[in-house]
Amino acid sequence: QVQLQESGGGLVQAGESLRLACVASGYSIREYAMGWFRQAPGKEREFVAGINWSGSDSRHAVSVMGRFTISRDNTENTMYLQMDSLKPEDTAIYYCAARRFKVLSIRPDDHNYWGQGTQVTVSS
Repeated sequence: QVQLQESGGGLVQAGESLRLACVASGYSIREYAMGWFRQAPGKEREFVAGINWSGSDSRHAVSVMGRFTISRDNTENTMYLQMDSLKPEDTAIYYCAARRFKVLSIRPDDHNYWGQGTQVTVSS
């Protein structure tokens, strides 16, 4: 059973940066695609970024393109989300997720494992 734990969230001002980490335990995620999703109050969970099993393919939502970068280190069983130039509209709970396939997906329902989330708050 894969367990995922996010860290790195916090309160920052607009324009600042944060780096989220997602550490997997219980099983190696080296052959799993992974992704970051977020959910703001009153809104549905939305795709932020996804990465395939090897890190050779990634995709970012249009709203974060050029500001956020997803990456992974399979030797450390860890995935990252570097968030630069943060905006107040990035405020949300950020979740990491893994799916039992090598190819990434932007759909939440395609993921089998989820972390509990980490809060990111960006003040103006």
